[in-house]
Amino acid sequence: MQIFKNKYILGLAVAFISLASCKKDVIATYDVNDVDIEDKSLIKDRSKSNKQFISILYTTLHQKAISSNQLIRTERVIESFGDKALINEVIVSNYMNSGNVVMPTNDEMRADLDTFITDTYKLFFVRIPTEIEKAFFVNYIEANPNITPELVYTAFASADEYQFY
Repeated sequence: MQIFKNKYILGLAVAFISLASCKKDVIATYDVNDVDIEDKSLIKDRSKSNKQFISILYTTLHQKAISSNQLIRTERVIESFGDKALINEVIVSNYMNSGNVVMPTNDEMRADLDTFITDTYKLFFVRIPTEIEKAFFVNYIEANPNITPELVYTAFASADEYQFY
């Protein structure tokens, strides 16, 4: 009887272990969310009108609004000229030479290039520069001691990206 009892217990133990260890494999599934990794601030596909370009440029450089008379005169100059890119560069040059442009000094620029570049991108392109853009300008300005804030501002105001919003 003892042997029968041990076999009965052993059989129950084997059956219990067999039932407990035989489980259906659970296949884990994960939902993957589509994530847009493109920076929307880099997409500027609408061209500024002449009035927008003039008033934004003047405000950016002088930190005050342009008078309506000066806006109309400058707009007439743009409309009377055939090459828009060339006349925009002439207007940028004219505004930069006016002497009333608000910008950091050369010493202030070189004291903190990262901040200067970030502030310039925000001022002209209304966005934060990418790390590669920042590294390029830091290296370029450090390698060229003749680069001044005026030249940097002129380059940004003449850039294609500045023509769009």
